[in-house]
Amino acid sequence: QGPLVKVGGRMDLLNQTAYRKMLQDLISSFPHWGKLEGKDILISGASGMIGSLLIDTLMQHNEDLIPAKQCRIVAVSRSAEVARQRFAHWIGKDTFRFLSHDVAQPLDGLIESPELLIHAASTTHPAQYTAEPINTILANLLGTKNMLDIAMKTPGSRFLLLSSVEVYGENRGDADYFTESYCGYIDCNTLRAGYSEAKRVSEAMCQAYIREKDVDAVIIRLPRCYGPTMRMADTKALSQFIKKGLSGEDIVLKSEGKQFYSYAFAADVVLGMLYALNSGACGEAYNLADGRSDIALRELAALVAEIAGSKVVYELPSEAEQIGYSTATRAVMRGDKLNTLGWCPHYDIETGIKLTMRMLRDGI
Repeated sequence: QGPLVKVGGRMDLLNQTAYRKMLQDLISSFPHWGKLEGKDILISGASGMIGSLLIDTLMQHNEDLIPAKQCRIVAVSRSAEVARQRFAHWIGKDTFRFLSHDVAQPLDGLIESPELLIHAASTTHPAQYTAEPINTILANLLGTKNMLDIAMKTPGSRFLLLSSVEVYGENRGDADYFTESYCGYIDCNTLRAGYSEAKRVSEAMCQAYIREKDVDAVIIRLPRCYGPTMRMADTKALSQFIKKGLSGEDIVLKSEGKQFYSYAFAADVVLGMLYALNSGACGEAYNLADGRSDIALRELAALVAEIAGSKVVYELPSEAEQIGYSTATRAVMRGDKLNTLGWCPHYDIETGIKLTMRMLRDGI
């Protein structure tokens, strides 16, 4: 495996046996690698929790292939320094290229004919929503357009949009679970709505490019995600629970914790993305959800506290924190449609959180 490498104050995940095993399990769970081999793949949001795990998976799979079958990755992210640290293991490989670029800016002239395009770039947690509300919208809206423009110019290409449970808005009280046809209420005249509305318009833009420009596009809607590739600066509730638990501190819950949400472990998310990219029907949206990971926020806090050996305490949120929080009280998706493509999640919420905390703890 080579010497241990410190990355951003943490050991390189790729030098962890548990992380490598997780990648190998993910790779062996996907039966359609033949359709992805030898492809040029463009991935925006490359340094993020999901994008970086996807790249590790693809590059790890490459290592078991002859050069002619290896896929070639162009990883796009704004921060060259973050990418240099995160992808130290892959930089220098012939099949990996990093492009420091804001995906809200046009990609024309920078990318050559990728056959597969995955738009994973987005602001994803409350503090960023409030600190960068404009970029939250533009990374989704213009980022989607710029990626679709590249797809439009590449005959035979396929585009995958990472959307979100946020497109469903507030449950109107008439559904226990969100299916792909559900549409709830969003108050568009709020700062927090920028993320949800941008995701909705991004999906609509896919439909427009499919109809007008004959682009092959598919959409996957993600729940709240977590995993060992999460950043310690992430301000989502579960990320903060895990961070506190790893530090030996009390788990802070800034509400009554009655919110009931769907969650997914990052490796299951990447596996679902591969299925949607390979087998999803053009123009269709697919929920990624596993009923074993539907849980109330207070139960989630208690689970992390039990694993960490700490306790849950309640605290009022600051005004800035409150602005960034979702107002949804029940946002639970059904994943049957993605299951029909062959996707089967491997990590329930307890297993996933234990594995996440173990890998993060080993890497500190």
